[in-house]
Amino acid sequence: MKTGTKKLCFAGLCLALCLVLPFLTGQIPEIGNMLSPMHIPVLLCGFICGPFYGALTGFTAPLLRYFLFHMPPLIPSMPGAPCGLAMAFEMAAYGFSAGILVKLTGPSAKGIYLSLIISMLAGRIVWGIAAYLIFLLLGMDFTLQLFLAGAFISAVPAIILHLVIIPPIVLALKRARITD
Repeated sequence: MKTGTKKLCFAGLCLALCLVLPFLTGQIPEIGNMLSPMHIPVLLCGFICGPFYGALTGFTAPLLRYFLFHMPPLIPSMPGAPCGLAMAFEMAAYGFSAGILVKLTGPSAKGIYLSLIISMLAGRIVWGIAAYLIFLLLGMDFTLQLFLAGAFISAVPAIILHLVIIPPIVLALKRARITD
């Protein structure tokens, strides 16, 4: 199979996982918010398929999931509420930065961890900017406290989960020669 076809297939698989994984935590939204299951396939897509497919998958996933299942809501209903539109920009940043950074740092374990950490920071900053602009347009306040709570404090379990499972998966796919 050609490399472009492999990347497209893997990106499609990642997009499908973005749609399905939240059902595992959907009965308890607090757990879903804490573990960020949609972020995992987007970060994997960036690492495996590169920045273009990573960004495309990341941006598309929350929008498609909203149109299919009405979750996450596209615009917030109150200050601090989830916002699928801000999430689309956040996840596009995850996929794009993971794809770019792994090329710069190399496919070693150290390079993957460094790329993952920087990608998670970049995505959270993009989320904060997007959420601020969306809340501003809606006439709602988006304070530094809301940003820190949404991007870091409540996200600690997701950050730990991503650091624990994503690098081993990327390394295993590379060792198995499933990816380039």
